[in-house]
Amino acid sequence: MSAPATAPPPPANLKRIVAASLIGTTIEWYDFFLYGSAAALVFNKLFFPDSDPLVGTLLSFLTYAVGFAARPLGALVFGHYGDRLGRKKLLVLSLLLMGGATFAIGLLPTHASIGTAAPALLTVLRLVQGFALGGEWGGAVLLVSEHGDARRRGFWASWPQTGAPAGQLLATGVLSLLTALLSDAAFGSWGWRIPFLLSGVLVIVGLWIRLSVDESPVFKEALAQAEARKADVAAEAEKLPLVSVLRHHWRDVLVAMGARMAENISYYVITAFILVYATTSAGVSKQTALNAVLIASAVHFAVIPAWGALSDRIGRRPVYLMGAVGVGLWMFPFFSLIDTGGFGNLILAVTVGLVLHGAMYAPQAAFFSEMFATRMRYSGASIGAQFASVAAGAPAPLIATALLSDYGSSTPIALYVIAAAVLTVVAVAAAEETRHRDLADADAVLPSDGGADRKAAAAEDARTV
Repeated sequence: MSAPATAPPPPANLKRIVAASLIGTTIEWYDFFLYGSAAALVFNKLFFPDSDPLVGTLLSFLTYAVGFAARPLGALVFGHYGDRLGRKKLLVLSLLLMGGATFAIGLLPTHASIGTAAPALLTVLRLVQGFALGGEWGGAVLLVSEHGDARRRGFWASWPQTGAPAGQLLATGVLSLLTALLSDAAFGSWGWRIPFLLSGVLVIVGLWIRLSVDESPVFKEALAQAEARKADVAAEAEKLPLVSVLRHHWRDVLVAMGARMAENISYYVITAFILVYATTSAGVSKQTALNAVLIASAVHFAVIPAWGALSDRIGRRPVYLMGAVGVGLWMFPFFSLIDTGGFGNLILAVTVGLVLHGAMYAPQAAFFSEMFATRMRYSGASIGAQFASVAAGAPAPLIATALLSDYGSSTPIALYVIAAAVLTVVAVAAAEETRHRDLADADAVLPSDGGADRKAAAAEDARTV
């Protein structure tokens, strides 16, 4: 590969960029996961009170899944403008949208106050959350990936990924504290609103940090090159980033979608569905289940950078495959440990599951970033990641709850996750190793089937402005 066109930024600058991405993703995942936890614990009673308890939980998770349905749209819109205007502007917008929607949920009247309008408004706000998160992930990981160098990209790019367990840790921690301090009646009446309203304060902090960073030098250089080449292709129709991605990177999009299946499904089964399964089937208290997820999320946060660093040494694919195979093998022991009802076994089940999940999630940021050319990277990475979430993470708690309702057993749920793991193994095994690719070369990962194809692809990258 060619030498990087721009030198890596000083460590202090890179750390500030990592911090800006991490604080933003933490806040956005806090908002997103807070809804998932509330859906499992209280929303079934507050917004669907006329339903059977398990049916109410299904309906609650259905509104949870709606947020995933909006994520591909967010990926398309934010990817399009992120590839044209830059990563930073779109990341600020996504943070404002997510924080505003979460704060509004904290003010939302319940079914007892306004009837069926309550779940309808809840669904609309969940759609806004999903739309914002669909654009957040790609921009956050690219901002770090494009500032760093190839030698340690897996490690640095894994830090925005820790925003997911950090957000889960924060959301679960706040809920756990409130359920410990408040009675069930007080928590169901007004206490559940506090974590949502807290989002307003967190967004202010996130904006202050995120506005302090600059656009990535790799993107600036690619934009300048594209502007310089526009004169050569001015007579041809301008192409949208989405069109360029689907024309030149459709295989990479499919690989990314397949890679997300086991990662996404296992995560939401382990962290969201467990709050239903442990409390209804294993007889574990709500507080105990929350505490187990809290402890496991802390371990998850710690191991993600380690998995990212390992991917720099042995490659993205081997680490990813370890996680996919491991999660598949862990599912039956996972449910068996929960069925014992012991707190130690519950912690072990969730912690091991999240450690194995981290082996997929940690290299994902660098892996997906390295698949796509610079001027298509936001669109490509976001589309691959977020379109998969509709089929993976969105219905995972819903499907798991339905399987539990129909069969009264964890076996079908374990088989469901194992099937996703097999799909991910096939997708990642079919991918190329990317860890040595130079993101500074805008055309480094464009098709190389021949001179004419490569020239056409480069020209199309120039038109993606």
